[in-house]
This record gives sequence, C-alpha cells and structure tokens, in this order.
Amino acid sequence: MSADVAVVGFAQSPVRVREDATTSGVEMLVPIFAEVFRACGLAKSDIGFWCSGSSDYLAGRAFSFVSAVDAIGAVPPAMESHVEMDAAWALYEAWAKVLTGEAEIALAYGFGKSSGAELRRVLALQLDPYLVAPLWPDSVSVAALQARLGLEAGRWTEKDMAEVAARSRAAARSNPDAQVSGSLTAADLLARPYVAEPLRAHDCAPVGDGAAVVIIASAARARELCERPAWISGFAHQVDSGSLGARDLLAVPSAAGAASAAGAGSVELAELHAPFSHQELLLRSALGLGEGVAVNPSGGALCGNPMFAAGLARIGLAARAVMSGRAGRALGHATSGPALQQNLVCVLSGEAS
Repeated sequence: MSADVAVVGFAQSPVRVREDATTSGVEMLVPIFAEVFRACGLAKSDIGFWCSGSSDYLAGRAFSFVSAVDAIGAVPPAMESHVEMDAAWALYEAWAKVLTGEAEIALAYGFGKSSGAELRRVLALQLDPYLVAPLWPDSVSVAALQARLGLEAGRWTEKDMAEVAARSRAAARSNPDAQVSGSLTAADLLARPYVAEPLRAHDCAPVGDGAAVVIIASAARARELCERPAWISGFAHQVDSGSLGARDLLAVPSAAGAASAAGAGSVELAELHAPFSHQELLLRSALGLGEGVAVNPSGGALCGNPMFAAGLARIGLAARAVMSGRAGRALGHATSGPALQQNLVCVLSGEAS
C-alpha cells in the first residue's frame, strides 16, 4: 500500500432524530460541507471527485442520492459517483481516484435519515431474498442470535456487554455530536429489560439521523491544506458469505483479512463501527487490538449510528486523532450487512511513507 494520500478534513452533523431533515440529507450536508471547506481553505471548485454513500431502501425511493447532489450544486460541473453502502466505501472509491491521479482532492460523504423508516424492518431486506428475508427477521433479532451464540460459547458474558456500553456512554460525554451519553454503571444497565434477549437497549445502537464528510488529498496538496495530515498507510475491505447459515457468526474473517491487507499492525487508537455491544468484543479479537489500544474514545456507534455515515465517521474521527496529534497511528473501521458480514479497515499515520 502507498501512503501518498492523506485525510485533510472531517466534519459530521450531530446525531439525533431530526424533524427538520428530509431523506435527501441536504439539510444535514450543507452545514458540514461549509465547515470542512472552511477548515481546509477550499471551495467546491477545488474538489476533483465527489463520492457519496446512502441507501434507496432507507429513503424509500429510487435514485435517492441524486437529490443529495443539490448539496454539491450544479455549478461548477462535478465528477460524482455513489455507492449503496456506508460512505466508508465511498471514501475507498475516492482514495482509488486520487491514487490513480484522476483527482488531487476528493470528497466522500454519507447521510441517512434512519428515523424516517422502520429501520429494523428495512434492514431485513439485505438478507437472503429466497429463504431468510421472507421471514422478516429484523436486524436486532439477528444480532441477538449472534450474541446468544457468544454467551453459550463462553466468549463473553452479559456483564462484559454492559461494560462495553457503559464505557462507550462515558466516553461520549465529551463528544458533542453523540446521540447518547451518560455515566451509568454496568450494574445499572443490567437491571434494565431485554429488547431481544440477550440484548438490552444499551446493547443496541440508537436510531438517529446524521451525515459525515471526509476530504482526502494527494501528497502534492495535503500539506498545503492541513498542518498535520493523516496519511492513509493501508486501506482494504473484504466480505463474508451473505448466508447466515454458511458462516460461523463468532468468527469475522473479513475483518481479520481486511486488517491484515491494510497492514494494521500496532495502533494506538481504534474507532470501531460496532452497532451492538458484543460486536465490539468480536472486532477487538478479529483485529488483534490489545488492552493498550484506546477503543472508541468518541463513544462509537453505540452512542450514535446514522446509517451510511457512521462508518465514514469512524475513519474521520480516527483521522482527527492523528491530525490533532493525539495519536501517531490510528485505525478506522466500518461494517455493513448482517452480523458483521462486510468489513473495511483504514489505517492512518502521522507520517507519510
């Protein structure tokens, strides 16, 4: 992997249920575009390539991402693309464009208004369309099956899961963009009722609306735009079987494979896209993160999980830690699909290769 591309800017909207935003996301995108342009000293005309991540299923209409292009504007003309995925995959496409020299500066953005639909039901549509989706197993119930398997295998306890949630909420108290935060103990959380046994509400990411944007630049431009760029030293994504019965739900080979391909090695900080508490435990193991790694200092997806923007935000937050000097080497992770089916890893460093 080459490290001649760097993250130079990141912004995200506060995650919450928003009545003032349509499913096009324009209302969430325009302010954060302005914020990141201002921070980098850029204008729209400086962006050589735009790429977005969103979902027609979530918006409830075909080609919903076209409406979001209103946030870009019709003038000047833009080279633009889209992925029906979390925008972390849009960033991967943008990274490839910069690597190949087709653009010097690229912008990836993602948005999702999860509160505009029955999210748990919408996500059932990503399952096997012949044997599983017709049964309408919702996303929380599928995750509950995975959590139960881990409990019965002795991989974790309900207390371990509650401790992840308690730590995440405590960390989110310093994150103004988080949807959920607090100082409850694991014992406090364990006293609460189940949502889908063995998952309680704190074990599940809240439903909220939000958007995120990341700007990357070539080595020739990065130092002009940012005092301390976060250089992308590795970037990879892999996918496991979409059939829940065809894979071990307690193994995440796509995460381990992506980490290996990206050269994750030792990092000081990791932002993991774990929408359920037990999935953080799975990812820690799959990615080989030791006790000394600061995991989800932002609070993570358990404290704010805007669909199609949360994974990109994990990379942006990891990059922000490097750009601010809080970390010399950080990892951003994104997932998509049921039970951690698809995984992406981006490794960021304060020094270019």
